[in-house]
Amino acid sequence: MIISRTPFRLSLGGGGTDLPSYYKTHGGFFVSGAVDKYIHVAVNPRFDEDSIRVSYSTTEIVRDPSTLKHPLVREALDVVGIRRGIEIVSVADAPASTGLGSSGSFCVGLLRALHAYLREEKTSQFVAEEACNISMNRLKEPSGKQDEYVAAFGGIRAYTVDTDGEVKVESLPLSTHILAELEANILMYFTGITRSSSSVLSKQNTAIEKEGADTKMDKIKNIGLKSRDALASGDLTKFGELLDDHWKVKRGIVSAMSNDRIDGWYRVAKENGAIGAKVVGSGGGGFLMLYCENGRASLRKAMAKQGLVEHRFRFDFDGSKVIYNV
Repeated sequence: MIISRTPFRLSLGGGGTDLPSYYKTHGGFFVSGAVDKYIHVAVNPRFDEDSIRVSYSTTEIVRDPSTLKHPLVREALDVVGIRRGIEIVSVADAPASTGLGSSGSFCVGLLRALHAYLREEKTSQFVAEEACNISMNRLKEPSGKQDEYVAAFGGIRAYTVDTDGEVKVESLPLSTHILAELEANILMYFTGITRSSSSVLSKQNTAIEKEGADTKMDKIKNIGLKSRDALASGDLTKFGELLDDHWKVKRGIVSAMSNDRIDGWYRVAKENGAIGAKVVGSGGGGFLMLYCENGRASLRKAMAKQGLVEHRFRFDFDGSKVIYNV
């Protein structure tokens, strides 16, 4: 049996510039961190060697992998060349459609487990790009490079995307003190709203393509660069302010990125000590990320009155890996 563990991601700046509708013309840049919320994928030989069993929110048993309803599993099995005699089970710490890049994490974790099952050693870059190819090219999803790369590499890193789609990965030199302060100052709240990231991203892609060299996306890319510099220098107050700048620009691109409820929670957070805030991921729901250096107790009380539940986290620095192989 093989079990892989793959983290979810938390976008910290420049998100959206990883979409091909933007980076193919301007090149993308984003800063993102992996967090200790995971998806586990177990792969095991199946007793019935002529069938495939896949268990997630439902269970599928098929003879031909091309008939699988789960698109990522179907494509991943085809990519690695497995046709039968395997069982795949997945368990996640957070539900899908919450802005943490769960689909990208699942695909990376599945590929990591399948390659280990075949006794193949693959680099993080290889697995990330393989997962991106499945999502962007084989399934034609309106997605980018961020989710898969962050899941594969882990840590807090900066990613530069060339116009040809090649990704350069850069580690950020955060001290233990700065890392602990960053983790303490970020508060994560689940809004209770789940949404289709594909729907929001499709609208964002359309807006980018329609507007061409859009100054809003250029601003987001510049905010990503400034966020990298602020984190690397330990200027966390500046980082929090940039989160606020990022959200103000991003929510002006597509109306579906926010709604009256999210805007209301955002105002409450800012009125009670949050320096910056943003909805994680493509927007429209999922997790609300707040940055607060002073008065976190008052902020927590205010958000609790809004009925929001805080979810504690730490950053993950391992990335996707096999944790059991017997």
